[in-house]
Amino acid sequence: MNEHRHPHREAPVVTAGKSLQEARAAMILVHGRGASAQNMLGLAHELYHPDFAYLAPQAAGHTWYPYSFLAPLEQNEPFLSSALALLDSVVDQVSAAGIPSERLMIVGFSQGACLAVEFAARRPRRYGGIVAFTGGLIGPDDTPRVYPGSLEGTPVFLGTSDPDPHVPRARVEESARVLEGMGARVTLRIYPGMGHTINDEELDYARAMMHAVAGGDDR
Repeated sequence: MNEHRHPHREAPVVTAGKSLQEARAAMILVHGRGASAQNMLGLAHELYHPDFAYLAPQAAGHTWYPYSFLAPLEQNEPFLSSALALLDSVVDQVSAAGIPSERLMIVGFSQGACLAVEFAARRPRRYGGIVAFTGGLIGPDDTPRVYPGSLEGTPVFLGTSDPDPHVPRARVEESARVLEGMGARVTLRIYPGMGHTINDEELDYARAMMHAVAGGDDR
């Protein structure tokens, strides 16, 4: 993918917590539209665990793709493919440090949550966990949801408000069904009138997932 086709190629990745070489587990934090990697490190403060390395990539122009996640897929190219490729590279960085995907969590909010869910569907494996705070699979309603591979029991948390100004409840519910069909263990929570934000119960679910991910045998 050349530079013109890869607008996120030079995206910096800011970090917090333990170094990858010292960490037992890792979390990739994917920010929302108009936000920043530094914003997501604020969320890392809420989700602090002493054994985790936190990595937050920064989208070019503070947006992963220009149009709604419900727009035709081609309208959001080459930005969407570039964003997915960037997440690939961060996952590879984690793997190269000796942290297996079973101890890797991908956490996103809003546009970042959509990207996290789409990435999990397109790059299925056994992850430590996928957490989507208000997001769903990308593309219009008639998008074929045929993704090869299995999520092999990956825990997935999907939480959203009903209504939400950007993410229809029906899309979050569809995403839950698709990921379950791919072998994920999905927890779906709909919060009436919550607004476009993250609540304490959602954070508690993420913390519980982190506790499970950080356990187990030493590497």
